Amino acid sequence: MSFLNQITRFVKDPPPSHLFELSEAGVAYAHGSQTGFIPFDPGTLVASPVEDNILRGDAIVAAIDRAAPRPANRNAAKKRRPAAVILPDYAARVTVLDFDAFPPNPDEQASLVRFRVKKTIPFDIDSAAVSYFAQPVAGEKKVEVVAVTVALEVIARYEALFRSAGFQPGVVTTSTLAALNLYEGDGVSVLAKLSGRALTVAVLAGGAIKLFRCVSMEESSEPEILAVLHPTFAYVEDELKQPVKRLVVCGVASEIVAGLKCEAETLGSRFGSPGPNNAGLLGYLKQVAN
Repeated sequence: MSFLNQITRFVKDPPPSHLFELSEAGVAYAHGSQTGFIPFDPGTLVASPVEDNILRGDAIVAAIDRAAPRPANRNAAKKRRPAAVILPDYAARVTVLDFDAFPPNPDEQASLVRFRVKKTIPFDIDSAAVSYFAQPVAGEKKVEVVAVTVALEVIARYEALFRSAGFQPGVVTTSTLAALNLYEGDGVSVLAKLSGRALTVAVLAGGAIKLFRCVSMEESSEPEILAVLHPTFAYVEDELKQPVKRLVVCGVASEIVAGLKCEAETLGSRFGSPGPNNAGLLGYLKQVAN
């Protein structure tokens, strides 16, 4: 299932050689065969869809420099290196929209998506970057569209960090959207990814995203997590008319979901163990390796 090719590129460039995933915990990175993680001090980055995420930009740029040192050659150092940047889920909004008909004209599509999305986001649609992908519904005429929306001020601050570190962020996506490339299976499944205080839940069926939620929690406790998962399971039974077949977790302790009535497994990858702060990076690596 290649979600990355479908919906996660705000700018369509060839796969860059440097990859970074930012989270409140730190920056995960990959360049060639080198991968790693550099932690942040608390309060360096705080993900939000409406406020500035970057509280200590100098510390983040320093971490990026440690992850990918600038070329020693002065002429080479002047050229910005292409990079893919994966943002925290909570910095963006992902929405699944359904249409009885979707116009073929790209300008009309974008206008229609922005009109529908503006009712679901906590910031001004006129000051937002919007990327979308239409996923046809098998056996039906309606079209479902997955839209990714980020406030321009938020995404501009992230991109500025990488330009300061000598990179050109040509590909920008969010963590769980990239991590979905690690998902393999059929039937109705739920992916639950916990990163810090943000829990992201995606309902997957027939190779399509049916529901996508990212909520911020106070303590990331078991009751809070189950308070998100139980309504999600109820949504699946009510809207898709079948139970959840499988629950795939990342960053969520297996004992928390042990009582749910479905198969449960941990998200995996041949590139390493996906965790709260690098699952998107590993999902991206899988996609570009295929």
